[in-house]
Amino acid sequence: MSEPKEEFNKHNYSADSIQALEGMEHVRMRPSMYIGDVGTRGLHHLVYEVVDNSIDEALAGHCNNITVIINEDNSITTEDDGRGIPVDLHKKEGVSALEVVMTKIGAGGKFDKDSYKVSGGLHGVGVSCVNALSEHLTATVYRDGKVYEQEYERGKSLYPVKQIGETDKRGTTVTFKPDSTIFTQTLEYSYDTLASRLRELAYLNKGITIHLVDRRSKKEDGEFEGETFHSTEGLKEFIKYLDATREPLMKDVIAFEGEKNGVPVEVAMVYNTSYAENLHSYVNNINTHEGGTHLSGFRRGLTHTLKKYADESGLLKNLKFEIAGDDFREGLTAIISVKVQEPQFEGQTKTKLGNREVSASVSQAVSEMLTDYLEEHPDDAKIIVQKVILAAQARHAAQKAREMVQRKTVMSIGGLPGKLSDCSEQDPAKCEVFLVEGDSAGGTAKQGRDRAFQAILPLRGKILNVEKAMVHKVFENEEIKNIFTALGVTIGTEEDSKALNLSKLRYHKVVIMCDADIDGSHIATLILTFFFRYMKELIENGHIYIATPPLYLVKKGAKKQYAWSDKERDGIVSEFGDGSKIQRYKGLGEMNASQLWDTTMNPEFRTMRLVQIDNGTEADRIFSMLMGDEVPPRREFIEKNAIYANIDA
Repeated sequence: MSEPKEEFNKHNYSADSIQALEGMEHVRMRPSMYIGDVGTRGLHHLVYEVVDNSIDEALAGHCNNITVIINEDNSITTEDDGRGIPVDLHKKEGVSALEVVMTKIGAGGKFDKDSYKVSGGLHGVGVSCVNALSEHLTATVYRDGKVYEQEYERGKSLYPVKQIGETDKRGTTVTFKPDSTIFTQTLEYSYDTLASRLRELAYLNKGITIHLVDRRSKKEDGEFEGETFHSTEGLKEFIKYLDATREPLMKDVIAFEGEKNGVPVEVAMVYNTSYAENLHSYVNNINTHEGGTHLSGFRRGLTHTLKKYADESGLLKNLKFEIAGDDFREGLTAIISVKVQEPQFEGQTKTKLGNREVSASVSQAVSEMLTDYLEEHPDDAKIIVQKVILAAQARHAAQKAREMVQRKTVMSIGGLPGKLSDCSEQDPAKCEVFLVEGDSAGGTAKQGRDRAFQAILPLRGKILNVEKAMVHKVFENEEIKNIFTALGVTIGTEEDSKALNLSKLRYHKVVIMCDADIDGSHIATLILTFFFRYMKELIENGHIYIATPPLYLVKKGAKKQYAWSDKERDGIVSEFGDGSKIQRYKGLGEMNASQLWDTTMNPEFRTMRLVQIDNGTEADRIFSMLMGDEVPPRREFIEKNAIYANIDA
């Protein structure tokens, strides 16, 4: 830590504000410790770390505009109009503060409470981590009428910070090219992935303008592809965006923004006609997937306030059973965003807030907000209470259906679904189950599989669309009961009726294997929707995969080769020459057992897509849109993504 300062001006962001916590020797050796992984997710995380610095400037009131540019070579440029990273000499380190920020892990103004009250970014590794994992990075600072620059290769500066000109603007520009020796899987940035996160940041930090430009692609008018994200209403607009394809129960969004016990709290919520509970929580712009004290505070405030209102209204007098906490959240979409000066993160992925004081702040804020709203909107209040009563009645029906699933699941091997062809291996970590569309394909898969570790569960037709079904209908559905039973997963405890128990999960790979056509894609999406809504932990823990059967078989004489795309097919035909014969596989059943094994099931040669949730709020919106009643947004999505023939959840 830096030495104590006897005199310090809180508003003077200078070299002395920068504190170096530790070295960065391990970053290149153990990159996954710092950015999660070195695949697609980690690649995009580099951008978020740089943008977080600019967001911190905005939170401190010094930045209004942020620009992210995807360059032609997949390098990234970020620009902001903040104060510019300090460039004067850092007394302790003996070099420019800019160089300290860029080359020391954990160095930055965000660790100095006087410079930033709160800051985004999960672990404070910041831009120095990005620098370490980039083959080249250039930092340009516009500050005090001058332009300063420094370049780096793999985290090491190439020369001291130098002045390269004069300017009347201010801010920081960073351009970096990820290191191909670290990111060996891909160096290509996804426009949609970056757009989702930047859109999210604009909603979470209203008033900020964020531009995204893709220089790899031009529109018809010659301009680069891009979008501008800006929100004037913050979470209220965010809720409208997320719930655009759901039918609201009320005219407007219930929203609150203020500070309770020193904790800035922003909440927005709305009830809709669906049966799903969609709660999204954030701490300092970090999506806290595992919840935490702010989420428990929201639930407590919501339940207490609605229960009190419902009791006093007399609407519950004919109800023969108690209302549970779950009932108050059915059909609810809510976003809770708090800013915490020193957040304590817990949980498996370090995205669960542990600060106890935050719970009371959020609970109090929600209680006050909701009480005022219910008093001022009696018609909406009545609709909400009626929705809660219906949810309670459905919960009782669902409990009976769930108990039937539980009884089937905990029975011996004889209680497994009759159509399940199980494997002989007993270690779940070595076992995989294929959820196969239809009996015909199921028969082929049974013949082609390796019985030692591969199980087959055929599903009859299209499973229930859980997005539009009441909970008890979901648990009564025969195909869904078979999935629960085959996997050995139970749901519901006394404390939490929606809790998933994975302790007896029978297969660590659950593979969705459908035909490579429109119907197959629809069935795969229905199954994915079920997992997302009722078994999200399976996705989060990396257990759900999608098989990729080939689309074509190209033959010429004794030569034959499979193709997974039109482009690949054309390339093979060109290689084989005239006289090539092309077979289009419309379904899994058109392949014989050995072909299915060779192309789709053999671990040595197959390609399977791991289903991951990169952005929970965006995944929620997409599933709602794809499985809901609104046709235009679904058509637009399909037209835009049809060539990819898959869904990145």
